[in-house]
Amino acid sequence: MTQEVDPITLQVIGGALHSIAEQMGNVLYRMSYSSIIRESQDLGAGLFDRDYNTLCESDSTPMHIGSLPGYLRGIEKTVPLDAWKPGDCVIHNHPYYGASHSPDIGIVMPVFFEGELVGFSANTAHHVDIGAATPGLVIDIPDVYAEGMLLNGLKLFNEGVRNEPLWKYIRDNTRVPSLVMGDLEAQIAAAELGVQRFQQLMATYGKETVLQATRQLMDYTEDMLRREIEKIPDGDYVAEGFLDDDGRNRGVHLPLKVTVKVRGDAVEVDLTGSSAQVPTAFNVPFDGSTKVACYFAFRALLLDTYTHEEYIPQNEGSFRPVKVTAPLGSIFNPIMPAAAEARFSQIQRVVDLIIKALAPVIPEKSTAGNAAVLSFAAYSGVRPSGDYWVFLEVNEAAMGGRPGSDGPDTVEELMRNTRNNPLEDLGMHLPLICDRYEVRDDAPPGAGKFRGGAGVVKSQRYLTPGFMTHESDRNEDAPWGIFGGKDGHCSKVELRNDTTGKLEYQPAKFSGLRTEVGDVVTYYSPTGGGFGDPLERDPQKVLDDVLDGFITVDHARADYGVVLAEVDDGYGFALDREATRALRAQQRGA
Repeated sequence: MTQEVDPITLQVIGGALHSIAEQMGNVLYRMSYSSIIRESQDLGAGLFDRDYNTLCESDSTPMHIGSLPGYLRGIEKTVPLDAWKPGDCVIHNHPYYGASHSPDIGIVMPVFFEGELVGFSANTAHHVDIGAATPGLVIDIPDVYAEGMLLNGLKLFNEGVRNEPLWKYIRDNTRVPSLVMGDLEAQIAAAELGVQRFQQLMATYGKETVLQATRQLMDYTEDMLRREIEKIPDGDYVAEGFLDDDGRNRGVHLPLKVTVKVRGDAVEVDLTGSSAQVPTAFNVPFDGSTKVACYFAFRALLLDTYTHEEYIPQNEGSFRPVKVTAPLGSIFNPIMPAAAEARFSQIQRVVDLIIKALAPVIPEKSTAGNAAVLSFAAYSGVRPSGDYWVFLEVNEAAMGGRPGSDGPDTVEELMRNTRNNPLEDLGMHLPLICDRYEVRDDAPPGAGKFRGGAGVVKSQRYLTPGFMTHESDRNEDAPWGIFGGKDGHCSKVELRNDTTGKLEYQPAKFSGLRTEVGDVVTYYSPTGGGFGDPLERDPQKVLDDVLDGFITVDHARADYGVVLAEVDDGYGFALDREATRALRAQQRGA
């Protein structure tokens, strides 16, 4: 039996592991070529043991890190443990073998120390185009084969020797080979760094000490999460909602149902009652995405770094107390060969529904309804040279009101942690112009003692003919208010032509839309729901929201019972406190 590692050495090794993961992530995004990785940082990196347990993770998009153990278990079906050799490098993206979805390509390298396989260095990153039916993103497609290249545990390098036919295959089957091949090289460099740093750590402290430390760190994180779960009263907690449609069958809502079953220090998320799988790509890979969303929800709710004084290692321990159930053949556990690429809005809603279900028993950790969606836009076209250009953009949204503070405005919330693209970078490289990028002003945030966050509005104008695919939802189901707060507002998508003035409203998700010169696509994200009774909101904050343009004078009166008087002081309005007291008393009585 290996002797336990002392607390000081344990802390040092834990810090070193996290530092390695951070370095891996930094190398990946700094060396990459496409803006979705280089600017948005849609990636994840970490180290894993021989049993595919997460030992450390970069502070990147939660989706990527939680899915990597699934990638490794999927790869094992093609490359078992005894088939790995030093210098191997495997590429993998198959959604029915553990991948989060097909554009998230995983790169895995084995870590050998003193001739023994001790673990893996791995990362994933979202690639801008993998040769699917429509450029960049897909929604309305018949099956998984229309998603593009499916790379199921294939060796890019075999004992250090480059697999040239595979490299050529990938290069020849993407619309933007310079971006994809450059991004793959960046992923390999990040994985190589992880291998080197893990070996150096073992050389410094000894293999057995490092591996024992990783076991203790995982147990520690597991114990911390179980301790927090145990504080929640046992019971079954249910929340429901719906998705707009599947991207093909308009007007047909897809039901969502989440049952959170708390038993002692463990929890199960049961998605029974949610929609059956759909005939488009609007399904969710179970191992690589559905499970990961549920793991994230409990770590975010119960192990938030800024609410704990203790050090919280980011590792496999946070997954162990959480069981996830979804019926085979449902939207959250589809059956091959159903397509499953457009899966992010659904898992955002799962996280939001978990929060809603638990809000009555952990109100101090809950929020009102978040935007809980993803606006993922693929802009593309063909240059005069015949080459494609493809640009992927993630738009911000808003969070719901929270205990003690308003919901943050125009942020990447819940599962997504990507960053926006600098408009200057966009204008220099692509035939698009951003006409508008600001806080949404056509619909107020959900009213509450702590209001919801304000959404974002962004307009992109085509300078040449092109195509567009938009993966999103929530044009029809507004984020909810909670504990007396009011609902937020739905999203919307407009298509207007600068030349003709023609205006059309688009559904939240659409595929391969042909665009003309002067077409302007405008996305309005949802606004967050309100937390608590709006009549308890500080009137000064209501005035501030009016002066900042988040709400109007009429909203202040109707939603908050706040009366504002026009004044000539440079601001335009001031509080009428006596009238506000009288109006609030009247509204409470009503």
